[in-house]
Formats: sequence, C-alpha cells, structure tokens
Amino acid sequence: MSGISRQPYLVIALLSVNGAVGAVDVDQNAVTAARSAFVEYMVTTHEFDRETLARLLEEAEIVDRVLEAISRPAERVMPWYEYRALFVSASRIEAGAKFWLAHEDELRVASRRYGVAPEMMVAILGIETFYGERTGTYRVLDSLSTLAFAYPPRSSFFTSELEAFLLLSREEDIDPRNSLGSYAGAMGAGQFISSSFRAYAVDGNGDGRRDLWGDWEDVFASVANYFKVHGWQRGGAVVSRATLSAGWSGAEPENSMELTETVASLSQLGYIFSSELQETAATTILSVQGKDEQEYWVGYHNFRVITRYNHSVKYALAAYELGQAIQAAYMQLHADADLEAAGA
Repeated sequence: MSGISRQPYLVIALLSVNGAVGAVDVDQNAVTAARSAFVEYMVTTHEFDRETLARLLEEAEIVDRVLEAISRPAERVMPWYEYRALFVSASRIEAGAKFWLAHEDELRVASRRYGVAPEMMVAILGIETFYGERTGTYRVLDSLSTLAFAYPPRSSFFTSELEAFLLLSREEDIDPRNSLGSYAGAMGAGQFISSSFRAYAVDGNGDGRRDLWGDWEDVFASVANYFKVHGWQRGGAVVSRATLSAGWSGAEPENSMELTETVASLSQLGYIFSSELQETAATTILSVQGKDEQEYWVGYHNFRVITRYNHSVKYALAAYELGQAIQAAYMQLHADADLEAAGA
C-alpha cells in the first residue's frame, strides 16, 4: 500500500449504511472535497495532468450498490456450511474439471514454473469468477471512487487502490473508463485488485502484455506467481480435519490466520488429527460452523498462503476443498477418456 493511505485529509466523506437493505446516505460535498484532494496528490506525486484527471474522476459515479455490498460480504454473514455449499458445489466441481481438461497444457507449464498445484489455481478461478465467466459488471473506476471517497471505514485502503488503478492504467495502456470488475474493484479472471495486479501479475507467454481478462497463460502464471511470492511450498500440506479428544483442554479457537501453534502443542491440547509433519511444524487451529456440528481444522503453512489471496478462513477452506474435489473429477474424466479410447 502506498503512502497515500496515510493522508488523513482524504478520509472526510460521510456515509451511513442502515438496515438490512443497506440504505445509503452520502455527503456529496465531502465526496467532492476528497476527490479534489486526491487529484492534487496524483498531480504532485505522479505528474498526472490535472484537468484530464479531474474530468475523469468527475465522470465516476458514487454507486449505492457498491456501498451496500461492501457492508455485508459473504465471508462475514454466512455460516461455514452455507458458504461451503455456495462454492464447493457439484456444478462448480464439474465445470472446474472440464476447465482443467481444456487448459491442462497451460496449467502444467505454470505449475512447473511456479511450483503451485494446478488444482489450487483452478479452484481460485472457480471461486473468484466461475472460471472467467463472471469477472464483474461494475466499472472499476466507479467502484474505487465510491469506496475511496464515500466509505470512511476503508477510505485509506481504497484511495490507495484507486491510485494504483490509475498508475496501472497508464503503465499497461488500459482505458480506465472501460475496465470492469467486482464491487470492490477486483479485476480479471483471478480478481486481482490494482496493487496486486501491479505487483504480482506476470506476462505468462511473453507477448509483452499482462492480460488477466482473456489470456489464460497470463492468468495462470499470475495466480501461481502470487502464491509463490507469498511462500507457497510445492507439495506442502494445507489443512487436516481434527476432532476433540476426551481430554481436550483448549478454549474455542479464535480462527487466527497466523501460525501460532505447532503440531505438538495442538496434540497436547487434545486435538486429534493426522499429520506427516514434524511436531515443531507451525499450525493454527480453526473452528467453523458445520451443518450438524462444529468442525475443527488444523491449518499449515500453505493454508496461511491461501489467506494472503483472500483474508478469510472460510475462503481458504473452500478453496482447498474445491481444489481437491476438482482434482478427483478431473482424474475421473481422464480415466473415462482412457476407457473410451481403449474400447474404440
């Protein structure tokens, strides 16, 4: 995140989101003041043309639906069993296996180059955009302007993302008026926010562009590079399901994404799980609401890496389970194809 996030004069827009339907009340004068301060910053710091940038940002809309959506993300409002059912579904598994089969050569190249399992890349794309089919219908310029200038709880973060988006548009020759994404400004098949796009997206096929919307070689390489940079360990463990022993003595887990326990310490607390890692291996213990009972999971290093992509325990668990299910379905597709070929 850039230095703009530390500019307090930008956090001045007033907003209230009330009730289940998310009624929105925005102080337009405050939005105008915040926008003007941002233009001044971009002109001074990055040498943008004042008139051109001011005109561009004046065209950006403050979108009520964006403010409503940011106030109730699924990761917070859904219990785990509902969240899991949403993403680890039969349709998403079947589509993921077929997608893998259609792009297995490109996935194999990215996996070998970056050391990230193909099922992990496919699962991320399945959760984020249903394998590139649902990349978002909001103009990124509108989403980021709305959240930067009219959402004080995270104004600093999204002001920084708006800065990154404008720099990205200039660097990659992208028209900022036409780029579409999520309500939070995430773009492309892998839903990279602007700062992540600039930092982690790569040109997977050497054509001189980083196209995360329509070039699958770039998409796979960029998702894999993100995981690699954040420490993904080739073949490393992700999670193990755990149960409680009769001698369990721990408090209910706080679902920390930091690895503050070890295999040994969790065993001593009375968690029963299977792991081939050494007793000193770093872990975290997770508790999520299953449909019939509470579920306990032990997260390892690669689990924490997944949470760097999306800072949510539920997201990381769903990505892992979806990846495992897609891998099984993909292998079955290959087995069926082999049988059909043998009988031909």
